[in-house]
Amino acid sequence: MTLAIDLPETSAQTSPAPLSDLVARDAREFGVYARTGGWAFGLMVARSVRPGGQSADETPKVPAKEFAALAGCSPDRVMRYYKAWDRAADGGLVPHFEELAPGQEVELPDAEVWLTYYVSRSSAGSERGTAIAEAAEAEGIRPTKALEVAENPTALRAAILADPSTARAARAALLDRIKEDPDLQVELARDVVRTDDLKKAVATESRSADRIGYVRQIAESGQIKTPAGQTLDAPAELRQEAERHLSLLDELNDDEDAGEWASDAYDTMKSLVVETVEADPELRVQERRTKFYSSLQRATKVFEELTFDDADAQEFYEDDMVQRLEELQQAIGSCITALRGARGTAPEAG
Repeated sequence: MTLAIDLPETSAQTSPAPLSDLVARDAREFGVYARTGGWAFGLMVARSVRPGGQSADETPKVPAKEFAALAGCSPDRVMRYYKAWDRAADGGLVPHFEELAPGQEVELPDAEVWLTYYVSRSSAGSERGTAIAEAAEAEGIRPTKALEVAENPTALRAAILADPSTARAARAALLDRIKEDPDLQVELARDVVRTDDLKKAVATESRSADRIGYVRQIAESGQIKTPAGQTLDAPAELRQEAERHLSLLDELNDDEDAGEWASDAYDTMKSLVVETVEADPELRVQERRTKFYSSLQRATKVFEELTFDDADAQEFYEDDMVQRLEELQQAIGSCITALRGARGTAPEAG
């Protein structure tokens, strides 16, 4: 079976419908906006709204409030276009208000440039908004983007919680911020010490940093500190080993855990320092002498803190206190005897 379909005639004799003047006007206005973006509306405001300081006698322009009423929008919206044009005029991009008359046409900048001067949010006029806009420009982004985020902290929180890359960006921003914000430093420090997991993480990172600092100090200064506290020039081989470990640590990426590497480097350098001391008989003796003096000074200081008068003693006296002191006296006597014997001096009679 054959299905017949009637098709409309398309002969060359069919003439197109006449173009509506309204359609043509819409097309022209659309083209202007497509090429110039907000500049087209900015020009309407700039050539029709009276600048501050000019009276009605000087110009046919009208106040922003009256223009807004005619346009059926808020005066704030009109003033945002007004201020954008003013900033662009100060930059030499467009004529100043005083140079424009109602209905006057001028060559407009490209549409993309408009967003550099226009801020669609009223918060941009505040001190806070100005600071955010300036920071956005410094980062090379549109102020409107930064202002939108600032006005919706819940959305920012959601993005940080859901997206690791956003969280890393927020962390980097906070680190930059706290350098110049003492109050934020204190608040973050409190948050850390009040959160067990964070406190443990900080302690772990602090320990790693101290160990890396120990290796770095040997590599850069060429000196070592012995277990007893002596500061000595590091042997060339030991310093080279420190430099090798340090280069490995410096090559780690920011997202790599340096803890294990730091522990390995620290333990290696500590062992090499001990081996250096033990390998030199004179240094080994000096190390023992230094350690003994250090222990003796600590013991003396502790004992001096135990001084009291007879009246105080009556309040807390216990038999085992005297026993412990007698044992300590015997230990000190034995130590003195051993030291005198080492010098070849006979112990004196007690």
